[in-house]
Amino acid sequence: MVRIESSQPRKQRKARYSAPSHVSTKFLRAPLSAALKEKYHKKTLRVIKGDTVKVTRGDFAGDEGLVDAVNTTQYKIVVHGVSNTKADGTEVPRTIDASNVEITKLNLADKRRVEKLGEA
Repeated sequence: MVRIESSQPRKQRKARYSAPSHVSTKFLRAPLSAALKEKYHKKTLRVIKGDTVKVTRGDFAGDEGLVDAVNTTQYKIVVHGVSNTKADGTEVPRTIDASNVEITKLNLADKRRVEKLGEA
């Protein structure tokens, strides 16, 4: 959440909704698996498309898949294989909050991300 003085839910929601982009990117951070924590000495990282994550909470707890999309306006992610079935039988991807997943494998295609992790 955004650090503000008030504990009123309406002000917490407003702060989250109107947060600038450099703050709101922190809402898309997810905890790392134990092996990655030990390797990179970090607890959480921002989820990006291409990361492999394991769902830790909700109806799909235990499922693992690639991140297909990251929705920066709703602060949600779409994981491959996590979907709802509509009444007509079509599959619709289900968005998940980033805090409800654990990153198990990183997408290291981005050079800046690799440098930030200290693997360069």
